[in-house]
Amino acid sequence: MADAQGFLHASRIWDGQQLIWPELGKSALGYIVGFMVYWGAVVAFERLGVHAPEVQTVIWFVFTIIGVGVLSGRFLRWQTLEQAIGVAVLIGLTFLLVRTAEA
Repeated sequence: MADAQGFLHASRIWDGQQLIWPELGKSALGYIVGFMVYWGAVVAFERLGVHAPEVQTVIWFVFTIIGVGVLSGRFLRWQTLEQAIGVAVLIGLTFLLVRTAEA
C-alpha cells in the first residue's frame, strides 16, 4: 500500500506549470516506506521458498497494482470490459508466478 501511495502521489507532482512539493514529499515517503517493507517481504519470500527475483518482483507489483486501484477508487468506475481485462492480467501474472516459482 505504501508503494501504491507513492505512485498515486507521483502522478500529482506536476500541474503543468510547476512542481508540487507536498505531493513530491508524499510520493517519496510512500516509496521509502514501501522499499523498507519490500526488504521484509524478500525475507518472507525466501522463507516461503520463492527465491527468483523475477517472481518476488511480480508478487510485489501485483499487490502494488491492486493497491493503486483500491486507493484511487477508479477501478470501480471502469467499464466491465476494462475490469475484466484488469482481472485477467492479474490472473495471468498469478499464473506466471505459480509456473515459475520453482525457478
